[in-house]
Amino acid sequence: MSLELPEPLDVIAVGAHPDDVEIAVGGTLAKLVKQGHRVGIVDLTDGEPTPLSSGPDERLEEARKAAELLGVHERITLDLPNRRLFDSFEARVELGKVFRKFRPRIVMGIAAKTPMASPDHWQAMQITDAGIFYSRLCKWDDDFDGLPVHVVSKQLWYPLGFGTLEAPAGSGHFVVDISDTLSVKLEAIRAYQTQFPPTKQRVFTLVESQNRLLGTSAGFEAGELLISATTLGITDLVGTLLP
Repeated sequence: MSLELPEPLDVIAVGAHPDDVEIAVGGTLAKLVKQGHRVGIVDLTDGEPTPLSSGPDERLEEARKAAELLGVHERITLDLPNRRLFDSFEARVELGKVFRKFRPRIVMGIAAKTPMASPDHWQAMQITDAGIFYSRLCKWDDDFDGLPVHVVSKQLWYPLGFGTLEAPAGSGHFVVDISDTLSVKLEAIRAYQTQFPPTKQRVFTLVESQNRLLGTSAGFEAGELLISATTLGITDLVGTLLP
Protein backbone atom coordinates (compact mmCIF):
# COMPACT_ATOMS: atom_id res chain seq x y z
CA MET A 1 0.00 0.00 0.00
CA SER A 2 1.45 3.37 -1.03
CA LEU A 3 1.79 6.14 1.54
CA GLU A 4 -0.27 9.29 1.18
CA LEU A 5 2.24 12.13 1.08
CA PRO A 6 1.65 15.87 1.55
CA GLU A 7 2.11 18.37 -1.25
CA PRO A 8 5.85 18.70 -1.89
CA LEU A 9 7.89 21.72 -0.87
CA ASP A 10 10.22 23.54 -3.25
CA VAL A 11 12.67 24.61 -0.54
CA ILE A 12 13.41 23.47 3.00
CA ALA A 13 15.71 25.43 5.33
CA VAL A 14 17.15 23.53 8.29
CA GLY A 15 18.32 25.05 11.56
CA ALA A 16 19.44 23.70 14.92
CA HIS A 17 17.00 25.87 16.88
CA PRO A 18 13.94 28.01 16.23
CA ASP A 19 15.28 31.46 15.15
CA ASP A 20 18.42 30.16 13.35
CA VAL A 21 16.74 30.14 9.95
CA GLU A 22 15.04 33.50 10.47
CA ILE A 23 18.32 35.18 11.40
CA ALA A 24 20.23 33.75 8.45
CA VAL A 25 17.78 33.47 5.53
CA GLY A 26 14.43 34.81 6.71
CA GLY A 27 14.42 37.40 3.95
CA THR A 28 15.17 34.83 1.26
CA LEU A 29 12.40 32.51 2.47
CA ALA A 30 9.87 35.36 2.55
CA LYS A 31 10.92 36.34 -0.97
CA LEU A 32 10.55 32.76 -2.23
CA VAL A 33 7.03 32.64 -0.81
CA LYS A 34 6.17 35.92 -2.56
CA GLN A 35 7.46 34.40 -5.80
CA GLY A 36 5.01 31.52 -5.45
CA HIS A 37 7.30 28.78 -4.15
CA ARG A 38 6.35 26.35 -1.40
CA VAL A 39 8.73 26.75 1.52
CA GLY A 40 9.34 24.85 4.75
CA ILE A 41 11.50 25.17 7.87
CA VAL A 42 12.88 22.30 9.92
CA ASP A 43 14.13 22.98 13.44
CA LEU A 44 16.16 20.02 14.70
CA THR A 45 15.39 20.94 18.33
CA ASP A 46 12.85 23.09 20.16
CA GLY A 47 15.71 25.27 21.44
CA GLU A 48 14.87 24.82 25.09
CA PRO A 49 15.85 25.40 27.83
CA THR A 50 16.86 29.05 27.56
CA PRO A 51 17.13 31.68 30.32
CA LEU A 52 14.00 33.78 29.65
CA SER A 53 11.60 31.21 28.18
CA SER A 54 9.02 29.40 30.29
CA GLY A 55 9.56 26.25 28.25
CA PRO A 56 9.03 24.56 24.90
CA ASP A 57 5.41 25.65 24.50
CA GLU A 58 6.31 29.34 24.60
CA ARG A 59 9.26 28.87 22.25
CA LEU A 60 7.19 26.85 19.78
CA GLU A 61 4.49 29.53 19.78
CA GLU A 62 7.14 32.13 18.94
CA ALA A 63 8.33 29.88 16.11
CA ARG A 64 4.77 29.54 14.83
CA LYS A 65 4.34 33.33 14.77
CA ALA A 66 7.67 33.82 13.00
CA ALA A 67 6.76 31.25 10.35
CA GLU A 68 3.39 32.92 9.83
CA LEU A 69 5.08 36.28 9.32
CA LEU A 70 7.43 34.81 6.71
CA GLY A 71 4.52 33.01 5.04
CA VAL A 72 6.19 29.57 5.02
CA HIS A 73 3.94 26.60 4.34
CA GLU A 74 5.34 24.07 6.82
CA ARG A 75 7.34 24.25 10.02
CA ILE A 76 8.54 20.96 11.48
CA THR A 77 10.25 20.59 14.85
CA LEU A 78 12.15 17.36 15.43
CA ASP A 79 12.45 15.83 18.87
CA LEU A 80 16.23 16.11 19.16
CA PRO A 81 17.89 17.56 22.29
CA ASN A 82 18.98 21.18 22.48
CA ARG A 83 22.47 21.70 23.93
CA ARG A 84 23.13 17.98 23.39
CA LEU A 85 22.63 17.83 19.66
CA PHE A 86 25.05 15.43 17.99
CA ASP A 87 25.43 14.07 14.51
CA SER A 88 24.12 10.54 15.00
CA PHE A 89 22.55 7.85 12.85
CA GLU A 90 19.19 8.46 14.54
CA ALA A 91 19.30 12.23 13.89
CA ARG A 92 20.28 11.68 10.26
CA VAL A 93 17.37 9.29 9.73
CA GLU A 94 14.83 11.63 11.35
CA LEU A 95 15.81 14.47 9.03
CA GLY A 96 16.03 12.12 6.06
CA LYS A 97 12.42 11.12 6.73
CA VAL A 98 11.37 14.77 6.49
CA PHE A 99 13.09 15.12 3.12
CA ARG A 100 11.47 11.92 1.84
CA LYS A 101 8.05 13.07 3.05
CA PHE A 102 8.13 16.65 1.72
CA ARG A 103 10.39 16.06 -1.32
CA PRO A 104 12.18 19.44 -1.52
CA ARG A 105 14.12 20.38 -4.64
CA ILE A 106 16.46 22.64 -2.66
CA VAL A 107 17.70 22.25 0.93
CA MET A 108 19.45 25.03 2.84
CA GLY A 109 21.59 24.31 5.89
CA ILE A 110 24.13 25.94 8.18
CA ALA A 111 27.46 26.60 6.48
CA ALA A 112 30.11 26.29 9.18
CA LYS A 113 31.02 26.66 12.83
CA THR A 114 29.65 29.64 14.75
CA PRO A 115 32.45 30.97 16.98
CA MET A 116 31.38 31.81 20.55
CA ALA A 117 27.89 30.45 19.84
CA SER A 118 26.15 27.10 20.21
CA PRO A 119 28.10 24.01 19.08
CA ASP A 120 24.69 22.62 18.03
CA HIS A 121 25.07 24.64 14.82
CA TRP A 122 28.09 22.62 13.67
CA GLN A 123 26.30 19.38 14.47
CA ALA A 124 23.22 20.59 12.56
CA MET A 125 25.39 21.23 9.50
CA GLN A 126 26.61 17.63 9.55
CA ILE A 127 23.14 16.20 10.19
CA THR A 128 21.75 18.18 7.24
CA ASP A 129 24.51 17.02 4.90
CA ALA A 130 23.89 13.41 5.90
CA GLY A 131 20.10 13.73 5.80
CA ILE A 132 20.26 14.83 2.17
CA PHE A 133 22.40 11.80 1.36
CA TYR A 134 20.22 9.39 3.34
CA SER A 135 17.10 10.68 1.59
CA ARG A 136 18.19 9.21 -1.73
CA LEU A 137 19.45 5.80 -0.57
CA CYS A 138 17.34 2.84 -1.70
CA LYS A 139 16.92 -0.58 -0.03
CA TRP A 140 16.47 1.02 3.40
CA ASP A 141 12.69 1.00 3.76
CA ASP A 142 12.50 -0.23 7.35
CA ASP A 143 14.61 2.60 8.75
CA PHE A 144 12.60 5.21 6.82
CA ASP A 145 9.09 3.94 7.60
CA GLY A 146 8.58 2.91 3.99
CA LEU A 147 8.84 6.51 2.73
CA PRO A 148 9.91 6.64 -0.92
CA VAL A 149 13.43 7.61 -1.93
CA HIS A 150 13.85 11.30 -2.78
CA VAL A 151 16.78 13.03 -4.48
CA VAL A 152 17.41 16.64 -3.44
CA SER A 153 18.46 18.57 -6.56
CA LYS A 154 20.55 21.31 -4.94
CA GLN A 155 22.10 21.95 -1.54
CA LEU A 156 22.87 25.44 -0.30
CA TRP A 157 24.62 26.59 2.85
CA TYR A 158 23.91 29.79 4.80
CA PRO A 159 26.35 31.52 7.18
CA LEU A 160 25.09 31.88 10.74
CA GLY A 161 28.32 32.89 12.45
CA PHE A 162 27.89 36.65 12.40
CA GLY A 163 30.68 37.06 14.94
CA THR A 164 33.33 36.59 12.26
CA LEU A 165 34.17 38.37 9.01
CA GLU A 166 35.50 35.17 7.44
CA ALA A 167 33.22 33.81 4.71
CA PRO A 168 32.73 30.01 4.78
CA ALA A 169 34.21 28.00 1.92
CA GLY A 170 32.01 26.69 -0.88
CA SER A 171 31.64 26.19 -4.60
CA GLY A 172 29.87 29.45 -5.31
CA HIS A 173 28.90 32.45 -3.16
CA PHE A 174 25.98 34.64 -4.19
CA VAL A 175 23.72 37.27 -2.64
CA VAL A 176 19.92 37.10 -2.74
CA ASP A 177 18.11 40.44 -3.03
CA ILE A 178 15.93 40.86 0.09
CA SER A 179 15.34 44.58 -0.28
CA ASP A 180 11.57 44.09 -0.13
CA THR A 181 11.58 41.44 2.62
CA LEU A 182 14.20 42.73 5.10
CA SER A 183 11.52 44.34 7.25
CA VAL A 184 9.47 41.15 7.55
CA LYS A 185 12.64 39.20 8.32
CA LEU A 186 13.42 41.52 11.24
CA GLU A 187 9.80 41.29 12.40
CA ALA A 188 10.02 37.48 12.34
CA ILE A 189 13.16 37.58 14.48
CA ARG A 190 11.40 39.91 16.93
CA ALA A 191 8.69 37.28 17.33
CA TYR A 192 11.20 35.49 19.56
CA GLN A 193 10.68 37.84 22.49
CA THR A 194 12.18 35.37 24.97
CA GLN A 195 15.40 35.21 22.96
CA PHE A 196 15.77 38.85 21.93
CA PRO A 197 14.61 41.18 24.72
CA PRO A 198 15.42 44.92 24.53
CA THR A 199 18.83 44.25 26.07
CA LYS A 200 19.77 42.34 22.89
CA GLN A 201 19.07 45.14 20.43
CA ARG A 202 22.65 44.60 19.23
CA VAL A 203 21.45 41.46 17.42
CA PHE A 204 19.10 43.45 15.20
CA THR A 205 21.75 46.07 14.49
CA LEU A 206 24.20 43.33 13.53
CA VAL A 207 21.77 41.41 11.32
CA GLU A 208 20.44 44.47 9.51
CA SER A 209 23.86 46.04 9.01
CA GLN A 210 25.27 42.82 7.55
CA ASN A 211 22.26 42.39 5.27
CA ARG A 212 22.61 45.96 4.05
CA LEU A 213 26.35 45.55 3.48
CA LEU A 214 25.82 42.32 1.53
CA GLY A 215 23.03 43.86 -0.49
CA THR A 216 24.96 47.02 -1.28
CA SER A 217 27.92 44.94 -2.45
CA ALA A 218 25.62 43.33 -5.04
CA GLY A 219 23.73 46.47 -6.02
CA PHE A 220 20.68 45.90 -3.77
CA GLU A 221 19.36 47.66 -0.70
CA ALA A 222 19.73 44.47 1.35
CA GLY A 223 20.83 40.90 0.73
CA GLU A 224 21.58 37.50 2.24
CA LEU A 225 24.61 35.36 1.43
CA LEU A 226 24.15 31.78 0.22
CA ILE A 227 26.81 29.27 -0.76
CA SER A 228 26.38 26.42 -3.21
CA ALA A 229 27.63 23.06 -1.96
CA THR A 230 28.50 22.09 -5.54
CA THR A 231 29.72 24.11 -8.50
CA LEU A 232 27.19 26.57 -9.87
CA GLY A 233 26.58 26.33 -13.60
CA ILE A 234 25.16 29.04 -15.87
CA THR A 235 23.47 28.44 -19.20
CA ASP A 236 22.33 32.05 -19.79
CA LEU A 237 25.23 34.34 -18.87
CA VAL A 238 23.54 37.64 -19.75
CA GLY A 239 20.17 36.65 -18.31
CA THR A 240 21.78 35.58 -15.04
CA LEU A 241 24.08 38.58 -14.63
CA LEU A 242 21.66 41.18 -15.98
CA PRO A 243 18.15 39.98 -15.03
